[in-house]
Amino acid sequence: MLRGRAVTLRPVTDDDVPALAAVRADPEVRRWWRGGDDLADSVRADLADDQLTLYAIEHDGRVIGAIQWYAESDPDYRHASLDVFLDPAVRGAGLGVDAIRTLARHLIDEYGHHRFTIDPAAANSAAIRAYAKVGFRPVGIMRKYERGADGRWHDALLMDLLADDLVD
Repeated sequence: MLRGRAVTLRPVTDDDVPALAAVRADPEVRRWWRGGDDLADSVRADLADDQLTLYAIEHDGRVIGAIQWYAESDPDYRHASLDVFLDPAVRGAGLGVDAIRTLARHLIDEYGHHRFTIDPAAANSAAIRAYAKVGFRPVGIMRKYERGADGRWHDALLMDLLADDLVD
């Protein structure tokens, strides 16, 4: 269990699947975090992925989202990548920033990671602002990076963070 200033991060369990699927079903989240018709199945697939470590984000005793990470294992390219989704009802209170900062600090202190990447949709300005508050910097636009629910290709912004740049 990881404690931030206002959030707690803990490993996701099967009991969290309905709450996380409900957050992912919100149109503001689903726009960026797609999944199949059965979002509970999408959450379970993330939970079963051996490459991912998935944490529930809790605030005031309630699951408000999730944050996940995976590591590049090649020692010459070693880094961690993060991704997060949050209930829109709690946005604007700094909880996403707290979750990202808490996980990054943990990965630096416990795993020795020195570099992190994240790749939000270029149009996801709220996410980009949150990542910047932690210290992530834009690297560049990845053109036509991800196919959207509309079937068209959309750009993403590659951002990275060095451990020394983490804003506490």
